[in-house]
Amino acid sequence: MKSCLETERLILRELLPSDDKGMFELDSNPEVHRFVGKKPVKDIEESRLMIEKIRQQYIDNGIGRWAVILKETNEFIGWSGIKLIKETINNHQNFYEIGYRFIEKHWGKGYAAEAGLAFTAFAFNEMKIENLYAYADAGNKGSRNILEKLGMHYVNFFEYEGEEHVWYSAENPNL
Repeated sequence: MKSCLETERLILRELLPSDDKGMFELDSNPEVHRFVGKKPVKDIEESRLMIEKIRQQYIDNGIGRWAVILKETNEFIGWSGIKLIKETINNHQNFYEIGYRFIEKHWGKGYAAEAGLAFTAFAFNEMKIENLYAYADAGNKGSRNILEKLGMHYVNFFEYEGEEHVWYSAENPNL
């Protein structure tokens, strides 16, 4: 697995234990969690445990969410990346999903799309996966717009964890 990707404004790299303060800033914000379970973390130890869990995914699955670092300031601004989802969601199991989450002050600057395009290219060109999937809370118009910018196509509505979600997919154009 590669350990770093770069875009014009971003460095995308594996999450490190030293990203704990940035992860806590991200995941302790109730607004960030409005469309992702409404359960912000309350203690930095929860963020440290999440980083450990993600780092274990690198070992177990060869991929997982990565830190997004702003080149200009070397600041952790969120995470993005490809994750292998083993449980069944929307009648799919063992699939690759693209996701992202950013610290609120970095919303609306195009970082999610920029990182997402890099990870989509990585998934199709390096990992050579056939299909890439994503899902979002049906009410999260911002996330849905980003998925469409990544070239993903709406498939259907479905219920997940008691909320209505939307399912998106993209096929590898190289296969």
